[in-house]
Amino acid sequence: MSIEKNMAAQIATQSKARLMEVFSAIQGEGLNVGTRQIFIRFALCDLRCHFCDSAHTWHIPTSCRIEQTPGGRDFEIHSNPVSATVLLEWVARHNQPNLHDSISITGGEPLLHAPFLVEFLPQLRELTRLPIYLETGGHRPEQLAMILPYLDSVGMDIKLPSVSGEEHWQAHAEFLQLCHSSQVDVFVKLIIGDRTDPAELEQTAELVAAVSPEIPVFLQPVTPLEMPHKLSQTPMLPPTPEQVLNWQALMKRWLKQVRVIPQTHKMINQL
Repeated sequence: MSIEKNMAAQIATQSKARLMEVFSAIQGEGLNVGTRQIFIRFALCDLRCHFCDSAHTWHIPTSCRIEQTPGGRDFEIHSNPVSATVLLEWVARHNQPNLHDSISITGGEPLLHAPFLVEFLPQLRELTRLPIYLETGGHRPEQLAMILPYLDSVGMDIKLPSVSGEEHWQAHAEFLQLCHSSQVDVFVKLIIGDRTDPAELEQTAELVAAVSPEIPVFLQPVTPLEMPHKLSQTPMLPPTPEQVLNWQALMKRWLKQVRVIPQTHKMINQL
């Protein structure tokens, strides 16, 4: 069975969702870097990026792990799938006054659970009164449209074929335009490695600028994996300092904000 058909079969009923984990930590990427968030990590992804450090989310988990106290790493194990009511109870544990800046809806690819999120996100906002941030591969505009009214910000990847092995230019363009038109805060993240094709960076800059040159773009040097996963023949290595400087300058011909930030949460052991 194909990845798409297998996913569809597993999430056909969306009164419940398959989770990986719920926990409290410091955001290490993008526009929200350094802020404290409640992370709700959904299982399953329809992409197979070569650099992926969350390949454990690709498959269908029978259980999930839930942190009992914010930042305590005192996880308990629960069975999947999980109802919105139960998930709200777990989030309520973490929702301590003035501790968190926002809630991260992440994965995997959380938009695979869009029907569940339509039900869940309004209740989540009412419970926590916190901004809701979606972290996504940025390739599912139809599912994004379903939940945009419930989002405050979106961090979307643009998958560079030379780095990820994925190619979704048209979907990325539609996705970004939807975000911009809805007036949610949106930024774009690009994973860059030593084999990044500069022509793809130029194509990305033109794609973003066509929507708005004001949209922030984050270049994120790949974090080397301890072992290359089976879809990649050789380890994905970070770019050299010279490459990063040249690529930032290249993209700034079209864009006003091009920032370089590595995965800072890994530097401070906030995994």
